[in-house]
Amino acid sequence: MTHPFLDLAPLGADRFAAIEDRVARLLSTEQDVVIMQGEALLPLEGAIRATAGPGTTALNVITGPYGQTFGDWLRDCGATVIDLAVPFHTAVTAEQIRESFAAHPEIDFVSLVHAEAATGNTNPVAEIGEVVRAHGALFYLDAVASIGAEPVLPDAWGVDLCVIGAQKAMGGPAGVSAVSVSERAWARMAANPRAPRRSYLSLLDWKERWIDGGRKALLHAPAQLEMLALEACVERIEAVGLEAVMARHASAAAATRAGALALGGGLRPYVHEARDAAPVATTLRVPAGVVASELVGRALAADPALPIAAGGGALAKEMIRVNHYGADATPGAVRAGLTALGAALAEQGVTVDLAGALRAVEDAWRSPARR
Repeated sequence: MTHPFLDLAPLGADRFAAIEDRVARLLSTEQDVVIMQGEALLPLEGAIRATAGPGTTALNVITGPYGQTFGDWLRDCGATVIDLAVPFHTAVTAEQIRESFAAHPEIDFVSLVHAEAATGNTNPVAEIGEVVRAHGALFYLDAVASIGAEPVLPDAWGVDLCVIGAQKAMGGPAGVSAVSVSERAWARMAANPRAPRRSYLSLLDWKERWIDGGRKALLHAPAQLEMLALEACVERIEAVGLEAVMARHASAAAATRAGALALGGGLRPYVHEARDAAPVATTLRVPAGVVASELVGRALAADPALPIAAGGGALAKEMIRVNHYGADATPGAVRAGLTALGAALAEQGVTVDLAGALRAVEDAWRSPARR
């Protein structure tokens, strides 16, 4: 018995390297790109543990749950961590970064999430990058949710470690991920005695045994199916055009925001300003007296596949997330999500204007708000 997913010829080093090159082109980077054989948490943690240690003073920007996780990793590495936390309904500003540098000139590492899908905000990385570059700190960026939905340009922005995953806006697999690494990031790793070596977390292993060897021999057997899926995913983006893919996500975000406002019933965007809203997911605050997780449960009862979810943790009471990334960055997915939420609100006796919401979706999709 045969199956298209089974009994495939081994994925060789040449094919693996070619996929890395295509990912590098997607990022418009001349830096080394390493595709790691695991979900994006692998390079996210590996990059921090490779470059941070007891001598590091890190500015850790918190605009959502991942920023909190990065602070925990940095502290575990022995770094001195200065948290810059902003309300989850907004974004951090370049001026806030500049003020942190003025108060703590010893900062030599900055960790930031580009788009927080969990909270629905996105941060102005280009502006922040200028400030970080002027200060001279190493710049670490989580672009897992943003890649494919908005520009991600590590070279132009001065990002030293840029981690991406394919499972959101790229519409690809979750089982592999990638990180672009600058020369000074490699130098920081080489000088760090605590950087993982001979470890699945190790970026230095990929540098010394893969890149420095001319990408001729892989460290271990690659995740073949995931690598082929990543290749197909990038190929699809290349065929459509990255600009078109990003425009589709911008349209989905604008349409969801407009539709939610028109729906009424007390539902309103969680992120106050549209300029701070991520193009991968729109978060919504529920009206008083409504529990977000219960409302989502009612909405999903009719169709469990709808791309909506309650916020995590304490946010499960007040926040709904409408995901519109990858295959769900379409007018149909946006309409379906808002229709289900409108019906669930109506079941609770809340007055909504579903027809108005759907008109707003169509109008916004044709002329989305641009950042």
